[in-house]
Amino acid sequence: MGVLTDYFRAADAASVVRALECADDRLLIGGGDPHFDGVEAKRLDPDLVLGELIAAVRRVPWTAGLVADRPVWPTTPVPGPGGPQGEDDPWATGPWVVELDTAVRDTLAGVSDADVPAIVARWVRAEELHPADVDDMQPLAEELIRLARRARAAGEQLYCWICL
Repeated sequence: MGVLTDYFRAADAASVVRALECADDRLLIGGGDPHFDGVEAKRLDPDLVLGELIAAVRRVPWTAGLVADRPVWPTTPVPGPGGPQGEDDPWATGPWVVELDTAVRDTLAGVSDADVPAIVARWVRAEELHPADVDDMQPLAEELIRLARRARAAGEQLYCWICL
């Protein structure tokens, strides 16, 4: 199945934590009564695949750390170099949520509609997207760009929910 990812916007990390702590069975995004406005983006991890999109927008090579993020969930301390202390540790089992750097939001929000096809053409050259093509990936890129625009207009941050 692989890694599942959803991208969403929220006012702050505290609101994300409150939503995750709720036991009301509401989805973070999608469905009839979601907590947040977001985009389902299966297998689009923030570091590598979203990083490749950011690199394509900025016209730079992908590098580690291009997409800066900080952990929001789980709320327990991040494990040290030895990793999680047990298989029931939330850092071992997930889900995980990271807050993306404001520069990522603003990079996506600043893309003009006219530039999207050329950006996606550069993005799909990434090895991680093989064998996807522009027709496969352009709708997702457009959704992420629109989400980033809404987040920036509302003064909100972008987040990524990750689950195995």
